[in-house]
Amino acid sequence: MLEFLKKRRGVVLVLGGGSARGLAHIGVLKVLEKEKIPIRRIVGTSMGALIGAAYSVGMPLKKMEEIAHKFNWKTVFDPTLPRIGLLAGKKLAKVVAELTENKSFEQCRIPIAVVTTDIEKNERVVFQKGNLQKVVCASCSWPGIFNPVRIDGRLLVDGGIKNSVPTRIARSMDPGYMVAVDVGFCVKEGKIDNIFQMLLQSFQIMGEELNRYQARISDVMIKVDLGHNIDQVAFNKSREAIAGGEKAAAEKAGQIKRMLSVYNFPSIKMAGQEEWRD
Repeated sequence: MLEFLKKRRGVVLVLGGGSARGLAHIGVLKVLEKEKIPIRRIVGTSMGALIGAAYSVGMPLKKMEEIAHKFNWKTVFDPTLPRIGLLAGKKLAKVVAELTENKSFEQCRIPIAVVTTDIEKNERVVFQKGNLQKVVCASCSWPGIFNPVRIDGRLLVDGGIKNSVPTRIARSMDPGYMVAVDVGFCVKEGKIDNIFQMLLQSFQIMGEELNRYQARISDVMIKVDLGHNIDQVAFNKSREAIAGGEKAAAEKAGQIKRMLSVYNFPSIKMAGQEEWRD
């Protein structure tokens, strides 16, 4: 029993997808850092992979927030001849490189696992090594919108199409105390008259259904309530999304800290400080 408890030391933070709504992850991290809640591992998909990777390499949350406020849809809008994607993904790659500071998996101060989907084989593919920027791009590439990313012979797209909140993957990798973040989806009723709206609505319906059962596996679920005012492309509402993440995390911080104290967790320095230890 003692050995089991020892293995559960540290928080395994699971960050779900959500595109613009996923900016709420920044707010969650701000609260966890403020409350000195230790994170031993991050498992992320889609926007959760991008924010998680930026944090794991040590990017200060203040800088991350500043970048988020400047971000908009045009930042990644680079149309290409539509064969298997409407956008080339080169601008997305630049954003990923900036947020991850072009660092590698090996340079991450917190171990991170990035979830992608092999669209040809209908398989989840989880990376803990390799080209961090390329892997995160794959995890963020909505099928049909962005060109997929080929890695090691696999054609990879958004990890969220199979694992919108990858709690099962996290549990299979690490027995640590799991805190998952679900930013939800924004399914709207109304007329659809273009391909972007069609694809967006499809992703949101799919994600909402996946979240119904995937999010339940965690020890603590931080459910961010962003209502229907912030959809997956509302990057102009980054401040509201981040504030929503802060509010939701603050409501769960006491519960998380109480559970950590039960197991007498050691002091663990947060990302951005000089040293890291389990």
